[in-house]
Amino acid sequence: MGMKRVGAVDCGTNSIRLLIADVVDGRLRDVHREMRIVRLGQGVDATGQFAPDALARTQAALADYAALMRDFEVSAVRMVATSAARDVANRDDFFAMTTAALSTVAPGAVAEVITGTEEAALSFHGAVDDLDPAAAPFVVVDLGGGSTELVLGEHDVQASFSADIGCVRLTERCLHSDPPTADEIAGARAVVRDGLATALQEVPVERAHTWVGVAGTMTTLSALAQKMTTYDPEAIHLSRVPFSELTAVCDELIAMTRAQRAALGPMHEGRVDVIGGGAIIVEELAQVLGQRAGIDELVVSEHDILDGIALSIA
Repeated sequence: MGMKRVGAVDCGTNSIRLLIADVVDGRLRDVHREMRIVRLGQGVDATGQFAPDALARTQAALADYAALMRDFEVSAVRMVATSAARDVANRDDFFAMTTAALSTVAPGAVAEVITGTEEAALSFHGAVDDLDPAAAPFVVVDLGGGSTELVLGEHDVQASFSADIGCVRLTERCLHSDPPTADEIAGARAVVRDGLATALQEVPVERAHTWVGVAGTMTTLSALAQKMTTYDPEAIHLSRVPFSELTAVCDELIAMTRAQRAALGPMHEGRVDVIGGGAIIVEELAQVLGQRAGIDELVVSEHDILDGIALSIA
């Protein structure tokens, strides 16, 4: 089949990420990965539009990404913007800016806003690409700041749902003390169970054989379970965390003070404030998947929608 070098850009509410990869016989081989916090969604809820400085930060990152893609001689590029760009008043400014940058890599390349269903499919394919198909069906859980996506599938997606529970949202809503009180934790668990109940009506998780977790909360939990002193993506990718270890790590995080969490070696500074909320969501998921599907471990993938975007170009 030969080889094709592609560039994938994922533009979210908080970060913009780049993957340059060679596609060899339908599999990805990393050439370069990069992530920058640009906070594109800063103030959007209040104003209904992208802030000029948020657009400027995104433009600066994208200009660098485009230069890298030209240097690495990328032959095709796909940029996906998630919900951030769906309904802002000045979305035309955003698209004009992204088109200007991307067209220097591949003429005619534009940023696309995708639906939740497309997002789920790209995340699913990215997450399970390196996993043994014999471990299917998979339930992929992408635990984000504002929402948590559950996607069930084998070769393709069979069901997906985006629940309105995320580590940032849960923390802001429920976990106000440092460390959180027993009442706050109980309140947070109730909110999560509520959100999951709705998701479980749409996604029949009892069919799943393997639970795959993606995004920062999941990867950090694996790092802590493996007692890493610094974050090592190679050792985290496709790691398996038995529920006994997972629960122990989550319980510790939930009980810690902010200062104790900040002192943990593999903890990203942007995750310190919200990982307790993430840990509560993970524990509630583990309980549900244990009861309904007989699953007893979490498989953590470093690959996600970014890899799915790269695969989709090929």
